[in-house]
Amino acid sequence: MTVWDLLIWGGAVLTAVGLAGIVWCIVAVARAKRSALDDGAMRDTMQRVVAINMGALAASMLGLMAVVLGIMLGR
Repeated sequence: MTVWDLLIWGGAVLTAVGLAGIVWCIVAVARAKRSALDDGAMRDTMQRVVAINMGALAASMLGLMAVVLGIMLGR
């Protein structure tokens, strides 16, 4: 196994973690909407979820970049 293979697999794992975070954000927002929270509580929940969503998107993006880089440089 070369370093490029490790970069590809590491990127795939990071992308999967990011995707799991995005799915968690979708579920958390759906749960908050269903519970009919007041404005303040809904705003607090959404602020927390947006921060986690940005981190998950960044992790997914970095993972995909690592996969592409590993494929391109591994040739």
